[in-house]
Amino acid sequence: MEPILPGGRGPAVEDVQRRLLGLGYDLGPTGIDGVFLGKTRDAVTAFQAEHALSEDGIVGDETWSALVDETFVLGDRMLYLRLPHFHGRDVRILQSALNTLGFSCGFADGIFGPYCERAVREFQLSCGHAADGIAGLETTRALEALRHVWEGKDSRMPSSATVALARAAEVLASRSVAIRGLDNTARDIADRFKNLALATTENARVGAALDGDDGDVVLRLLLAGPPLEVPAGAPLVALGSDDVSALAGRLTTAMSVVHAGCRDVYVDIGSTESANDMDRQRRAVRLLDAVCSALA
Repeated sequence: MEPILPGGRGPAVEDVQRRLLGLGYDLGPTGIDGVFLGKTRDAVTAFQAEHALSEDGIVGDETWSALVDETFVLGDRMLYLRLPHFHGRDVRILQSALNTLGFSCGFADGIFGPYCERAVREFQLSCGHAADGIAGLETTRALEALRHVWEGKDSRMPSSATVALARAAEVLASRSVAIRGLDNTARDIADRFKNLALATTENARVGAALDGDDGDVVLRLLLAGPPLEVPAGAPLVALGSDDVSALAGRLTTAMSVVHAGCRDVYVDIGSTESANDMDRQRRAVRLLDAVCSALA
């Protein structure tokens, strides 16, 4: 972005002022007037000082990014595990709420990592919701209904609290998996699968399914929606809507029949006509969970 400099005017300055005012900074009697002078520059400098940024009074990339992060409200966007991680005030509020309610996700650092996703899943289970680790509308509404319980309370977890990894990071780091989508939706789910694995542990050994020699790859997954053409003798697994343990069992069975001449496991991801962003993320989450369970 072009830096917003003191003396500047216009809609970009109004946007900065609106965010600063929402965060409680004093802009003086003129308020949001689209002019970057006086109280506005003081507020920008104060914001930079509070967030360990260069106190130059200029809204550059770092200051703008921090300002946007701090003005996210819980429910503004769907939060889930990905790389780069979601980060911002809304994530910090989510973490604080979960910690206070007893779903440990570690220090509320404003970064949606694997510990935070694990806590979201546990909260969803306790509410009787689908435990997909996605903090969307349903999960946010459930948290908002409990705001009187967690808001303003001490969200620090006891030092003895332990947090389990969201997935078997050791499995992802020690077993090499290849995955490739054969149509547009399947490619998106495959990309999300790889992104989730790397967001769980930077040592995840997950890549594209390749032709020929894959070295030490223990599982090659080829994804597509129906109709899926499968070569004779190749195992086929339906992603379906069963729980993760059932899907893991089907993968384990498929892996047991894979031989040197046919190393690929085909995965039918199901109908994709109405597969929106959340639905694709859920399918990637279920598949990764099942793969980790099958390989553990």
